[in-house]
Amino acid sequence: MKRFLWITWLILTSLLIAGDDPTDIQPASFTELAPETQHRKVSRLVAQLLMQNHYQKKAINDSLSAAVLDSYIEKLDYSKFYFLQSDIDGFQIHRTMFDDYIRSGQVGAAFDIFNVYLTRFQERLDFAFGQIERGFDFTLDEYFDKDREDVSWAATPAELDDLWRLRLKEEALDLKLAGKDEAGYKEVLTKRYRRIEKNMSQTQSEDVFQLVMNAFTETFDPHTNYFSPKNFDDFKIRMSQSLEGIGARLVTESDYTKVVEIVPGGPADRSKDLHPNDRITGVGQDVDGEIVDVIGWRIDDVVQLIRGAKNTVVRLQVLRADAAPTALPDTIALVRDKIKLEDQSAKSELLQVEHDGREMTFGVISIPVFYADYEAMRRGEPDFKSTSRDVKRFLNEFAAEDIDGVIIDLRRNGGGFLSEAVDLTGLFIDKGPVVQVRNTTGRVEVERDTDPSVVYDGPLAVVIDRLSASASEIFAAAIQDYQRGIVIGSQSYGKGTVQNAIDLNRFIRDPLLQLGQLKLTVAKFYRVDGRSTQHVGVTPDVTFPDRLSLMEIGESARDNALMYDKIDRTDYALRGTLNEGTISVLSQRHKQRLAADAEYEKLLANLEDFEKNRDQTRVSLNEATRRAEMAGTGKNEETEPEDSPHSQPDDEEKRDLLLDESAHVLADYILLSQR
Repeated sequence: MKRFLWITWLILTSLLIAGDDPTDIQPASFTELAPETQHRKVSRLVAQLLMQNHYQKKAINDSLSAAVLDSYIEKLDYSKFYFLQSDIDGFQIHRTMFDDYIRSGQVGAAFDIFNVYLTRFQERLDFAFGQIERGFDFTLDEYFDKDREDVSWAATPAELDDLWRLRLKEEALDLKLAGKDEAGYKEVLTKRYRRIEKNMSQTQSEDVFQLVMNAFTETFDPHTNYFSPKNFDDFKIRMSQSLEGIGARLVTESDYTKVVEIVPGGPADRSKDLHPNDRITGVGQDVDGEIVDVIGWRIDDVVQLIRGAKNTVVRLQVLRADAAPTALPDTIALVRDKIKLEDQSAKSELLQVEHDGREMTFGVISIPVFYADYEAMRRGEPDFKSTSRDVKRFLNEFAAEDIDGVIIDLRRNGGGFLSEAVDLTGLFIDKGPVVQVRNTTGRVEVERDTDPSVVYDGPLAVVIDRLSASASEIFAAAIQDYQRGIVIGSQSYGKGTVQNAIDLNRFIRDPLLQLGQLKLTVAKFYRVDGRSTQHVGVTPDVTFPDRLSLMEIGESARDNALMYDKIDRTDYALRGTLNEGTISVLSQRHKQRLAADAEYEKLLANLEDFEKNRDQTRVSLNEATRRAEMAGTGKNEETEPEDSPHSQPDDEEKRDLLLDESAHVLADYILLSQR
């Protein structure tokens, strides 16, 4: 297999799409949609490729058919705001037929379901505009539950009317609490739902086909996806252009623009103010521009507002992923910039700590992504830039500083070149296996470090978090399995699979048709001891809690994720003596030290609040009650609580609690080793 596998696609979603003015709120009309000619060919081809080449040999049968139907309905109406129970009952005629539809290319039934959805969508919006005009009574003791995953479908239109009345009332009350008067919140809501209506009116057959095909492909695993020709063209533009934005990958979810990934080295990453699963509800230009409500906007229109010239300011109104259901959005300011290779490069610093009366110095190397200048490598340039080369240079520089140990910081590192994870491991061990890769046929190949030299053989710690994925997990797992260093932090992401992108036009050569792309899971990673990193990630030797570990982030949170398993271990020899007894002592001292740390105590309190907020999905629609709740938490339209993780005092922001504690854990290990 090729050694240079790009494990994680890091996409800077900053695409500028030319189109209509997104503030246009004229009423729109819907047109029923039907399959196009090429959809039959693509459907059959995708089914064939999955059966033959997907890592998981899954039968396309009636059981899978039922899962596809459920997934498709969920994609259309996840929160059960549109379909009636009678609609769902009517769809069951297709329950055991979707596998046959897809294999034969007869996907008309999926379009029939979508056209029912269009009808219900228009009915709901007609009701919404009337209800917004009528207004709301905020003195009544009514409630709205935002968690609708396990509720039943509405039995009657009247039941949906009441559900929508409460939904709209909740949105109106949020706007009122944020300072809008009655005329103001009515205007915002009317524009919001006119925009949602317009977005739906622009849906094309290609969009519906991609939706149903992904309902099918994602029953195999969440990383196997179909990209329509238009969406794949958008992806190529994003990857090829040098664009200026905030450095975040965004998706649309239930009328919200949600942050999926923070691009290393970008403005959002440097600010530490934007996080995965945060939802962007408004965008403003410069330091004093009006915040434009973007709930219900198309993703390309939101990106159009966020993009802009380098060094200009964009302000985002953000609903935090860890906020209570009643919380109002925070507003953050980011300075737009291009993301360059050097911004994503590894960086080094010296960290000095006082430990048990001793001054100790540690070399810290932060690696945001596993990078390599592949084009320069291919041209044979001897001085091409890569992660392992930069880290090797830092380690040589540390040798002149008389450091006590090295800390490799892989927090938020979503992956990159497999070869760099292997070569980086080789800087700390002599030659040996680093990772095993099993393909669809069951054949196992071992990726090895073949260089017998060791650049650094001293005390080592690796720091990971829930966003450390793929190549990061390979490196951390190898260091752990060889007992070469201590892994500290929280459980990593758990992505232990490999995908290939397949251009469907390779199989059907028709110059008049563009068929799109299939991203297909074809292999799985295993540690040298035989354990998979898939689903479970890497468990640290010494754990440290954080907000990400409590959120629905990681492979285990993805539907149909491939499960953990084991294969035979490969032949490797330990390179250290970090046994369970030593780890137990380090963990005990770690806990004792943090028990007396005021900042750690504050962190635990914040995490406890988050867990409480996570379980509270029912909100009051009584204005007086909500204002009392806000006053009780110290939050109002102008301020946020002092202990919010997003409003820390300047002196606290300067201290990286986990990095400091990692240095102390490594210091404990050094002192224990000297006995």
